[in-house]
Amino acid sequence: MESDGYFDDEQMVNKSTQLDPIDPKRARFPCCIVWTPLPIISWFIPFIGHVGICREDGVILDFAGPNFVCVDHFAFGAVARYVQISREECLKLTESRGAMSWDDALRKGTQEYQHMSYSLFTCNCHSFVANNLNRLVYHGHEGWNVVNLAAHIFLRGKWVNKASLVKAYLPFLIVFCIGVFLGGSKFLLGVVAFAVALIGWFLIGTYCFKNLIHL
Repeated sequence: MESDGYFDDEQMVNKSTQLDPIDPKRARFPCCIVWTPLPIISWFIPFIGHVGICREDGVILDFAGPNFVCVDHFAFGAVARYVQISREECLKLTESRGAMSWDDALRKGTQEYQHMSYSLFTCNCHSFVANNLNRLVYHGHEGWNVVNLAAHIFLRGKWVNKASLVKAYLPFLIVFCIGVFLGGSKFLLGVVAFAVALIGWFLIGTYCFKNLIHL
């Protein structure tokens, strides 16, 4: 479990403070949602990956295992895509008039998930990020979940550089070509079935059974 010392007062930044520029070389993405591909899963479904959310100083926080929020060490490698969030889009920050900062919200989310069990299917990294976005009332609502968060990153995410794009899609292309060559239509049907099952689980778990996937 990561210590709350990572959120000492001297490390916290007031919401009115100007943010530092994004610096991929130092893995600093102030007020961003960040994404990187997952081993094996992303080789078959390249738009599925691991996500985290960043403090105002750019340090990445990600829910990486049972009772464990990783700080400043993105669990599955360097960031490939990111979405920077304007604090003015977070209703909780504008309404509080300085009573709550971006980092205050992330501290509470971190403290909660330091006591959560991890499950790929019911309580994962997307749950953690969605929980924090709901605390911030990002885009003026508290309806963030694992599905619309994934769609948000897919549609609005910016690639860090061309190498990140290659990192995300080259393994998929290699596996796809080998699979089609060796397995033909059976491989294609298997990939489609896997994608439908995984995506279907999260759609049903999010919209049909409200308490199945933790937020």
